[in-house]
Amino acid sequence: MIASLTGSVEHVGLDHLVVTVGGVGLRVHTTPTTASATAHGAAVTLSTTLIVREDALTLYGFASRDEREMFETVQTVTGVGPRLALAMLSVMGPDEVRLALSTGDAKALTKVPGVGPKSAQRLVLELRDKVGRMPSISAGGTPSAPSSDTRNEQLVEALVGLGWSAKQASDAVQSVATSAPGDADLATQLRLALRELRR
Repeated sequence: MIASLTGSVEHVGLDHLVVTVGGVGLRVHTTPTTASATAHGAAVTLSTTLIVREDALTLYGFASRDEREMFETVQTVTGVGPRLALAMLSVMGPDEVRLALSTGDAKALTKVPGVGPKSAQRLVLELRDKVGRMPSISAGGTPSAPSSDTRNEQLVEALVGLGWSAKQASDAVQSVATSAPGDADLATQLRLALRELRR
């Protein structure tokens, strides 16, 4: 299993990075926040997990070991795959997921696209005791995101990729655009848009 990687960022996508390690470019799926906070050409270290399927090997990368541990833990619940686990971390972050699970706050979990009331209750039931024992590991600093003229389009695409409709995503991005500070970076705007959608 590939537990971590360090290399140079060759490409930054909305929900993935291409990291060059030893002359090989590895496509690493990640949260939009981690992707948008990473600059092209920067050195990066990610905690990773490799998902093996019959037809694919998919690498997922995270800014901290805590995110990776939560990603792996929520997938122990029936019906939760890598895509839904990544959406949970994109919307809530590991500490918020842990808090919701440990306190039995199923309603907070339903803010994640693809998690309905029954799924949220199952997550709480099966993981409440597990996450209570998981240590919280703070993430290290991440590079600043570069500015972009197509920032709003990128934000909408990232939110749609997480499961919201184009209209919901567009409305949230417009709301954030009018209220966010003018110098807010892409990662900050994405966090604000996610917060807006969770209301």
